[in-house]
Amino acid sequence: MSTTRTQRPHHRVWPKRLPHALTVPATSLWFNLEVAAQRYPDKVAYRFFGRALSFAALRAEALALAGWLQKVGVGPGDRVALYLQNCPQFIVACYAILRANAVLVPVNPMNKVEELAYQLGDAQAQVLICAADLASTAQAASAELGPEGLLRTVLVARYSDAMPAPAEMDPQEASSVEIDAWLRSEPPLPEGYWCWREALGQALSPGEHCAQADDLALLQYTSGTTGHPKGCMHSHRSLMSNAVSGSWTQSTVESVGLGVVPFFHVTGLVCFVLRAVFDATSTVIMPRWDRELAGRLISRYRVTHWTCIPTMVIDLFGSPNYQDFELSSLVHINGGGAAMPQAVAERLRQEFGLTFLEGYGLTETAAASHGNPPERAKLQCLGMPFFGVDSRVVDPHTLEELEPGQVGEIITFGPMLFKGYWRNPEATAAAFVEFEGKRFLRTGDLGHMDQEGYFFLTDRLKRMINSSGFKVWPAEVEALLFKHPAVHEACVIAVRDGYRGESVKALVVLRSEAVGQVRAEDIIDWSKQHMAAYKVPRLLEFVDSLPKSGSGKVMWRVLQDREASNH
Repeated sequence: MSTTRTQRPHHRVWPKRLPHALTVPATSLWFNLEVAAQRYPDKVAYRFFGRALSFAALRAEALALAGWLQKVGVGPGDRVALYLQNCPQFIVACYAILRANAVLVPVNPMNKVEELAYQLGDAQAQVLICAADLASTAQAASAELGPEGLLRTVLVARYSDAMPAPAEMDPQEASSVEIDAWLRSEPPLPEGYWCWREALGQALSPGEHCAQADDLALLQYTSGTTGHPKGCMHSHRSLMSNAVSGSWTQSTVESVGLGVVPFFHVTGLVCFVLRAVFDATSTVIMPRWDRELAGRLISRYRVTHWTCIPTMVIDLFGSPNYQDFELSSLVHINGGGAAMPQAVAERLRQEFGLTFLEGYGLTETAAASHGNPPERAKLQCLGMPFFGVDSRVVDPHTLEELEPGQVGEIITFGPMLFKGYWRNPEATAAAFVEFEGKRFLRTGDLGHMDQEGYFFLTDRLKRMINSSGFKVWPAEVEALLFKHPAVHEACVIAVRDGYRGESVKALVVLRSEAVGQVRAEDIIDWSKQHMAAYKVPRLLEFVDSLPKSGSGKVMWRVLQDREASNH
């Protein structure tokens, strides 16, 4: 650990137990699994519907798959795409790709043919590892790439291979009938595709591991809510900087995590594929969110650390059984992607004694760049810059640094920054700015910093409603709407207004008990009592659900674009 202590405002309240920066190991990420398997060979690394995978077994399977990858022609720097939901095979494949000196390209398993084809083509992937239920999509995407596409080999894994047989399943660990049927489905393999069991069954040994800390390890694509996704290039070193940060969360080798955020997303990848192995903790894997199963798994395995998104907590509260779940083992609950509504955070604290620790990060920053320290958290706050991170708030036009309390664009610098966008030098150049002699990332997010160096998100840079000259930040209105007892979820967008230029519209998902009992006018009237007049939604529409990205973020731009196309 580094002893360097360059003073920034947040260092005055920085936890005394922690250094300001960490010394990042100068090894590849594969070495972390080697160490964990040597130290804790029989310790449970992952559980999947009750079946355990030890660190030694994880290493053995990763080595066998790495040998197979090299046999089919994967060499140093080649891209291998991974198209799976959360499962043990995802972890094995990640470490096998890294052991083969190749580059991991996670793909959202909800992607359709055109989206998959674009990402495979842009990454110039040669091998795809996918789930059995996605093999037909992979086949169609491969056909769309045509003969000029580089994809030449597809390996297919079945989730059921990592699960107990139906007769051996503990009912307390079973998911819904629909999800279980999906996990155990066995669609036929397209001709020429390889089977996971056959590949590992060859028990091939890989050649020398030669990847270095600064070599490319990951092409993580942005969410793609605006335009085509861009591949963020991360090295072993930039990923390692957050993989070694478990001390922030007070993690120990005895900690147990609930791996439910998507592993294909950078947060799930760093927390449960990389950091969990570095720390040699145990992870209980969930392939999809299921609030009843989550409650039972936390209770059964005494889960201590839960990284999630606010909508999961909200949904858990919506379960008729939530008060029966034993959550006393939880010592750390954190997340990001969207602000935790203060009313929900307070309820979590009052009923379970847990403080939701919000954080902030981007694909470009390998997940966290900011976080709330457990001993001094602030609600609805991004937290303070992470280990070794320097963040500022600047005028988005002049790039002049602003005083605490003033709203501007957040820019950030640190060891976790990506190298740039894959095959996109123009976007890379636009993403960075020289500031005080360092290469800072322009986040595109508007926020402010308080006197203690904590950062607060106001909104996306261009997500602002201008109503009669008053600037309305949708995130603020959404946070207020969450306080209404009938509101389950809310998304605020702009609508055209011939008089005001723009007005505020809210799309609201009601709590189940409020459906048919509460009118839109009731919530608007309530809003008039709880927020400034210019913030009050002039239009309010009830919807059954809000569109979300694969990482669980509400896709407000989809709703905004839909509104614009209707007028």
